[in-house]
Parts: sequence; C-alpha cells; structure tokens
Amino acid sequence: MTNAELALHVFLLLGAIVAACKVMGLIARRLGQAQVIAEMVTGFLLGPSLLGWAAPEVSSYLFKPQAMPVVYGIAQIALTLYMFTVGLEFEAALLKRSIRQAAAVSLTGILAPFALGIGAAILLHQAGGFFAPAMTVVQAALFMGAALSITAFPVMARIIHERGLTGTAIGTMALAAGAMDDVAAWLIFAVVVASFKGDSTVALIAFAGAFGYVALVFAGVRPFLRRLGREAENSGEVSQSTFGTMLLLLMAGAWFTDLVGVHSVFGAFILGTAVPRGVLSRELQRLIGPLTLGLFIPLFFVYSGLFTRIGLVDTASMWLITGGIFAIACFGKGVACWLAARLNGVPQSEALGIGTLMNARGMMELILLNIGRERGLITPTLFTMLVLMTLGTTLMATPLFGLVYRPAPAPESPDHGATVRGA
Repeated sequence: MTNAELALHVFLLLGAIVAACKVMGLIARRLGQAQVIAEMVTGFLLGPSLLGWAAPEVSSYLFKPQAMPVVYGIAQIALTLYMFTVGLEFEAALLKRSIRQAAAVSLTGILAPFALGIGAAILLHQAGGFFAPAMTVVQAALFMGAALSITAFPVMARIIHERGLTGTAIGTMALAAGAMDDVAAWLIFAVVVASFKGDSTVALIAFAGAFGYVALVFAGVRPFLRRLGREAENSGEVSQSTFGTMLLLLMAGAWFTDLVGVHSVFGAFILGTAVPRGVLSRELQRLIGPLTLGLFIPLFFVYSGLFTRIGLVDTASMWLITGGIFAIACFGKGVACWLAARLNGVPQSEALGIGTLMNARGMMELILLNIGRERGLITPTLFTMLVLMTLGTTLMATPLFGLVYRPAPAPESPDHGATVRGA
C-alpha cells in the first residue's frame, strides 16, 4: 500500500468510525447515556466481538494492518488534546474548599479496590492463563490493584460537563479525587512495568519525573502563562502565535511525562490546570474541543475494541470470574468512595453521586489495559474480562448518577418569593 493509498484508506476509516459513533450517539441519548458511552460501545461493536464476527470481510478491509499505526498515533494525540481541555476546566480555587473530602475519597478509592484487587490477583495467578508466565504473584497483585483503582477521569469529566456541573462543589471534588486516584494508579503501574523489566530505576524515574514536572509547570511555566493570559485579555482573543506556543508547551509536557513513564495525558492535564482562567482558557477550549471530541477521540475507543474478543469468555466459569471482577470493582470503588464522602460530611445525594462517578473506569482503564496487553503483562482473556468490567461500570455511571444525585434547589430571593405569593 502506497502512502497515497494509505491516506485514502485512513479517510475512509475515519468517516466510517464517525458515522458509527453518530448512530450510536443518537441511540445513547434516547437511553439517557452520555456521548462518550456511545463511543466506547461503538469501539466494542466495531471490533472482533461483533463486526469481526458478523462481517469479517468488512472488518478486515476497514482495519487493515497498515492503517493501525496511524490510528494509534492519532488516538494518542486526541487523548492528549482532550485531557488538556479537561485541565482547562478544572477549578482549583473551588478545590481548596473541599480538599479534605477529595483527599479522603481519593485515598479510599485507591486502598479499597487495591486490597480487593490483590486478593483477586492471587486467585487468578494460581489458576493460570490470565497473566504472562513470567509475572510473579506480587506483580500480578500490583497490576490488578492498579487496574481496579483507576477512575475514568475523562469520562467523569464528560459526564460532569454534560450535566452542567463543571465548577460546582461535587464536580470539582469528583474531578480532584479522580485525578489523585489516576496519578496513584499510574505510579503503581510504573512499578509493575519496572519490576517486570527487572529495572527499579523505571519506577524511580516515574515518581521523580511526575513530581518534578508538576513543580516545573507551576513554578516555572505558570508565570509565562499568566503573561499570555494578560495579552489575551487585552486583545479579547488568542493570537495564532499564542495558540502555537500553547501547542508547543502541550506537546513538550506530553512528551516528557510519557518519557518518564506516567503517560502523556497527565502532562496535558497538569498544563491545562496551570493556564489562567479567562479569555485564554475559553478560547483554547473553543479551538481544540470540537475537532478532538468529534473526530479523534472515537479512534481510541475503536482501537481498544479491536483487541477485545468476547469469544474468549466462553464458559460458565469464565463468566463467573468476569462477574466477580465486576462485583469487587463496584464495591471497592463505588461503595468505598460513597462511604468516605459521607464520613467526611458530604451530603448523602452528593456522596452517592461521587461514588457513582468514581466507579466508572472508561478511557483511563482502557489506556492501562492496552499498555498491559502491549507489554505482555496479561493474556487476551484477562484483557477481555477487564474491558467488559470497564464497559459495565462506565455504562451504569450516567443513569445511576441521574438516579442518585439530586442537586439542592437554589434558594429563592425575598423579592422573588413576595412576587409569587402576591400572584
């Protein structure tokens, strides 16, 4: 396949993916689901579990091996751009008023599923056929702990945005707790990769690099971002030069955090949180968001779906194990985070909402699972089981959140109340 033929095929593939996501999006909205859920399900349906089984000729034609590196590269760029926009919406000022509750929810959301994941990993390692032969029981336990501890940070952000909760107390607390959980999960995962390679310096580099990057962004880069923010406020727009500078900083941050082993999405998110709020942040969201969400992000879900083969879970015992993983995932994350929020004074409705949001795995889980699969840490069977758990916990997030969370009504002003009574 020549470069021209490859480009032509990628255009066709992009069109097919966007069309499929649009159709599933219409169905999802009728079912009260977020668009991101439709994209996850679309990725699953376009993989071997449905399209590859029902129409193998169509599947093999669309997803030609030569096109997959292009799809993977675009998907990684999309994740980076999207997480940057999530960081742009993060309200650090509001977080200061709920840091204690967010930290408690985050810590519980790590420790509880991690402990349950260790128990599950020991049983699965003894049974065999779920982890790579070279994986020790300790490595398997760390991997399962990280996999069950992670939160669907981008999915959570999409749900919060679509529900109009961006900047609210519950939205900020959930995002803060989810961000803390995901950083911890990725650092644990770095330890797994390091031990699997037999090189402890990998984990040390990940820890030092992550903290060093945060310090550099907020101590060194943020003053420069404030200057760009003032220029944007004075002109009322973001110039092409400023936009290019922001993209340069974004790519550099993504490159560095990926290089040290903490994944590019966190470099993007941290940079986004450092951008001053105002014209600069709003215009960056306007310029980056639509194309990323509408075209590029669906590629990641489809890429993950191509490696999910539901046919590998083909016996009653396999489905029982999958159900067990799903149960401990929900208990360790959703129930534990709800309890932690309640014990720290969060109202019942908000605590249930936070537990529901934290229980979703979504995109971040799929990233971790794909890396685990690519590095040879887990077998295709366990990969499929964990993807099914991811789909289940993410699918239930939106309807369950709408069921349990009831925002408090805004208090009426005295004048408004008098007008009503007079009527």
